[in-house]
Amino acid sequence: MGSLKAGGIFAVIIFLTGWLAYYFHFEQVFVKRFGGVMRISVPEGHRHIGATWKEDNLWIENYDPQTNQCIFTEYSKGNLLEGRVIIRDCNPLLGTGSDSTR
Repeated sequence: MGSLKAGGIFAVIIFLTGWLAYYFHFEQVFVKRFGGVMRISVPEGHRHIGATWKEDNLWIENYDPQTNQCIFTEYSKGNLLEGRVIIRDCNPLLGTGSDSTR
């Protein structure tokens, strides 16, 4: 009976470790390489511009019209090791007025 209890505890520890690793790291890898669904919300007041994969990392570009900034954010659950690039005076929704292709 003692080894059954120890085995159960060990199984729970292995399960939790695997679930946490998937939730915080491997979900992006699985979605990119094998398909699947990942849901990400755009912050309130922002407008989504685009998303791209750089190796196994998902980078999302949003525009904040209140501060006139483009914000590139590396998506990471739990905000662990999340990168961020902010471009000031960026207004991608407003044309430049000097479009030479017309």
